[in-house]
Amino acid sequence: MKLLMAPASPFVRKVRVVLRETGQLGAVTEVAVSTTPVASDPAVVAANPTGKIPALLRDDGPALFDSRVITRFLDARAGARLYPEARIWEVLTLEALADAMMDAAVVMVYEARYHTPEGLSADWIAGQWDKVARSVAVIEDRWMAHLAGPLHIGQIGVACALGYLDFRHPDRDWRAQAPELAVWFAAFSERPSMVETRPGL
Repeated sequence: MKLLMAPASPFVRKVRVVLRETGQLGAVTEVAVSTTPVASDPAVVAANPTGKIPALLRDDGPALFDSRVITRFLDARAGARLYPEARIWEVLTLEALADAMMDAAVVMVYEARYHTPEGLSADWIAGQWDKVARSVAVIEDRWMAHLAGPLHIGQIGVACALGYLDFRHPDRDWRAQAPELAVWFAAFSERPSMVETRPGL
């Protein structure tokens, strides 16, 4: 199998972490591509008509796309139980919250990258960051207990989202409003799967 990916993407990182945590890295070749919202790589478009990464090319079926689909597939393939049935709705909700944080943070980058300074919308950027800040606050206030215990996809998603904030938005101090989450993230970031997939390496 082949994973079409770009190391800076937090959605890609989530899949790459799952590959390592489930011992499947040897079964998947990571293929770096250069694709953007305005210039999609033809290989990516062939796998995913929206032109988004990650996309997983399988030997025995159609390509899979959207990080949540790919991670669920990899989890089932390995029997890794990253989606524990006993807590499935909480885990899925936490994963969705992490993905929403990633989406807002990525949109902020695109807003700055694809607009002239005169065309930038400060209100749009502020609105996207508000989504991130509210999500961080909610995790700190309500979800910390769900970040404990055996490894699951919600933990991986939150860690990849926070890592992307540090990578692309280092001037915005999310830790100031979430000291307990900051401690958790520091410890989780020491996992080999997180170290090996850190953006910017």
